[in-house]
Amino acid sequence: MPHIAYLGPPGTFTEQATRVLTEGFDADLLPYETVPQALAALRSGEVLAAGVPVESSVEGSVPATLDALISGDPLIAVAEATVPVQFDVLVRAGVTADQVRTVASHPHAIAQVRGWLAANLPQADVRMASSTAAAAKEVADGELDAAIASPLAIELFDGLSAVARGIADTPDAITRFLLLRRPGALPEPTGADRTSIAAVIADEVGTLTELMLELSLRGINLSRIESRPTKDRLGEYRFFLDFDGHVADARIGDALSGLRRRCSEVRFLGSYPKADHSPANVRPSASEQAFQASARWLARLREGGVA
Repeated sequence: MPHIAYLGPPGTFTEQATRVLTEGFDADLLPYETVPQALAALRSGEVLAAGVPVESSVEGSVPATLDALISGDPLIAVAEATVPVQFDVLVRAGVTADQVRTVASHPHAIAQVRGWLAANLPQADVRMASSTAAAAKEVADGELDAAIASPLAIELFDGLSAVARGIADTPDAITRFLLLRRPGALPEPTGADRTSIAAVIADEVGTLTELMLELSLRGINLSRIESRPTKDRLGEYRFFLDFDGHVADARIGDALSGLRRRCSEVRFLGSYPKADHSPANVRPSASEQAFQASARWLARLREGGVA
């Protein structure tokens, strides 16, 4: 049976998201310790797909995922899922909150519950773990008093109970996850799609503005932009962009062609249905119908000079 990789270990929010992303797949989920390891398995053909976190509404983008996406053979996103992020405080059976002296979790999780910890477990020494599930295992093994973990973690280890559920300093926090595959057939356009790319621009005056204009002039809504160093030389950056639309849309294809002319490198990272299924808010002059009409007008000009 084929396997689908995900950032492990079991019992994390990434496993929860990957279950959603691969519902209906005839494949087993296989955890990997790091995002680069999961994507290396995908590139080598060991697994069919990989589920990875890409963006948190509290902590921002996940650098390990962005770097791994462009550090090897191309991969493309074919689906996304968002998962509400609230945590349980897990202890061994019989332990009460006032007995907790050590508490651990993944750094991103700790960052999202610092206020709660200060108010409810002020006596506890806060420690970092490699994942929320790893922290829960340490509690089950008697190495820690408490773990900040996902709701799935309590199912994995015997003898754990929750002294608090659904905690978060930001109640509406969510994390976005991508399902990645090797290049091949793309998902069909749905009218509520997102396209992701990574682009390197020249270190010259106005180049970032020009990049933005390629989208703006075509009425394309930019939903995320973030820069990461290329690691080739100081001051050179790669920009990761998400915007509404599908590569099959005339206006998106037109914009990508323009970006390819202006940028020293453009890597297509996928076109896929948006998790919230919200259609793009497109100006009439930038609609698919408008672009098709203008293309027909141009073709008539080229054929006979009259349109």
